[in-house]
Amino acid sequence: MQSRRGLLLPFGLILTLVVLGTAAKSLEDSATAGMAEVPLFEVDPFWPQPLPNHWLMGSVIGVGVDSRDHVFVVHRGESLNARTEAGAAQDPPTGSCCYPAPPVLEFDPEGNLVNAWGGPGEGYDWPSSNHGLSIDAMDNIWIGGNGPTDSHILKFSRDGEFIAQFGEAGRPADSHATDHFGRVAKVAFDNAANEAYVADGYGNKRVAVIDMDTGALKRYWGAYGNEPSDENLGPYDPSAPLAQQFRNPVHCADPSNDGLIYVCDRPNDRIQVFRTDGSFVDEVRIAPETRGDGSTWDVAFSRDADQKYMYVADGKNMKVYIMDRANLEVLTSFGDGGRQPGQFFAVHSIATDSRGNLFTTETYEGKRLQRFVYRGVGTVTEQDQGVLWPGR
Repeated sequence: MQSRRGLLLPFGLILTLVVLGTAAKSLEDSATAGMAEVPLFEVDPFWPQPLPNHWLMGSVIGVGVDSRDHVFVVHRGESLNARTEAGAAQDPPTGSCCYPAPPVLEFDPEGNLVNAWGGPGEGYDWPSSNHGLSIDAMDNIWIGGNGPTDSHILKFSRDGEFIAQFGEAGRPADSHATDHFGRVAKVAFDNAANEAYVADGYGNKRVAVIDMDTGALKRYWGAYGNEPSDENLGPYDPSAPLAQQFRNPVHCADPSNDGLIYVCDRPNDRIQVFRTDGSFVDEVRIAPETRGDGSTWDVAFSRDADQKYMYVADGKNMKVYIMDRANLEVLTSFGDGGRQPGQFFAVHSIATDSRGNLFTTETYEGKRLQRFVYRGVGTVTEQDQGVLWPGR
């Protein structure tokens, strides 16, 4: 009996060690499988610096970075609440604070406000609801609009000097129009080809490509490269067959360095990828159960030569996705709903600077610009990282 017990104990110990070792390896394999090499960020709670003159930003609906790493935003001062936010601007004033800042604000890399301009002027039609701000290789500022009368695009120098208006204001939506647009969400650029890609938009349901100098329409297309249709598709239904047309708004159309165009079909919760001629390549659905405002609001690319990573702003779910651009895989996400630094209220637009930092804006009641400082590439295991607080 003793001898038998002596044989059983070592066997039991061996069996236990084998089981524990197998379990440990399984956990290790599982953790390794869930790891991803991604850019790492932390929010800078002290950027930008406070605005002067008792100025406030309203809903911030566009951001771009120029060749000097100066950050430009466009916002809607009229979205400020007259009673609770903009008392000094009332007639008569109801308090000593505050005033809407000019529509376009320029910040240097340290977050200091260095210029402010915009609004109605001679020779052009300022949008009734400005929307989107993009900066071309010459540091010119392009602004669209999603108001009922906004069927045009404006182009300014970085100092606010008017350069050109493409399209006539006050025209109806028509996804086959050649002389005007339909409530443009955003413009992006293929500078080498001298072409601008227009996410057209809140009225029209297409991507339009124009000459950057003349504004002449060169080509356009709808979802899957189809001929666009202005038919009302009704509300998005996650369980329905995939829509063969874009829904409004078509919220971004951004070219990559390797000749692909990434289009935000926002209410359909998807990004579609095209070649520059409009031929369809691929698509990815992101948070496809999202209804209403949709999940794909804007994209930006990492600043490495291959643009390995793509960042996607999701204003409805209050987060930013970090994706592998080549295979359209979501690697991780960050953010959460709220008003503290690193949280979001309707994150709307996103851009990167030459150092890899990320800049986000918030619309609706968010009314904010934030900077997320690039901390290199590292390993994360969380599908959702939450708030990227300093020292986390």
